[in-house]
Amino acid sequence: MHSVGICGSDVHFWQHGRIGDYVVKNPMVLGHEASGRVVKVGSEVKHLKPGDRVAIEPGVPREVDEFFKTGHYNLSPSVFFCATPPDDGSLCRYYKHSASFCYKLPDNVTFEEGALVEPLSVGIHACRRGGVTLGSTVLICGAGPIGLVSLLAAKAMGAAQVVISDLSEKRLEMAKELGADFSVTVQREDSSRDLAKKVESLLGEQPHVAIECTGVEASAQVAIYVIVTMLKVHLLQGAKEGREGGAAKMSDGAQAGEQAAV
Repeated sequence: MHSVGICGSDVHFWQHGRIGDYVVKNPMVLGHEASGRVVKVGSEVKHLKPGDRVAIEPGVPREVDEFFKTGHYNLSPSVFFCATPPDDGSLCRYYKHSASFCYKLPDNVTFEEGALVEPLSVGIHACRRGGVTLGSTVLICGAGPIGLVSLLAAKAMGAAQVVISDLSEKRLEMAKELGADFSVTVQREDSSRDLAKKVESLLGEQPHVAIECTGVEASAQVAIYVIVTMLKVHLLQGAKEGREGGAAKMSDGAQAGEQAAV
């Protein structure tokens, strides 16, 4: 392995020993955003050879079930996913992984960039499912790594205006540098409806798509209030520990796929 990103889920497992029903009961290697150089391949592998630089897809189906057959193997109850108990992750020197889920990196892509392919894919998937296209207006709740890659994906797909919200001014500064048109600094005392009105006033209309990247129920409510007539809301984070209610349950139900569409 060469480069491995540290995801919020890695930090959560390290600090709390669990995420929802996924409980760390034995020592576990973290890491699922990874790239490296192939050192050995199996006798049946034809598309890779020692020396190839690759990014890895962390979710690998274990069986050919109905989810696999429909292309939704990430939702299979038996899916292997790096650094999800009891399966080890890739934050180590050597790691064995299915060759079918290792992808060659072009020469102009660094190992560090290769490790970011996995989180970038989350933002791309959300924008595709939301139908972001030329001229779209988009709200992104949360300016953490997933919010920022969603911003990059939305802009690359032609979004005309993107509003991004967060509690952190520093994160919002980064978002502006990456192309956000508007930023909203969230105060903890702000109501979801008031924040939704602020977003609408910045855009002059309701956004076409809302992408929720915090896992906080109040933030999900903002996304739903601001887009009530369109209903293209995408939840990209599992509910935070201790959160309850409709948004938390909806998010937890989609945990295996890391996304719920409303």
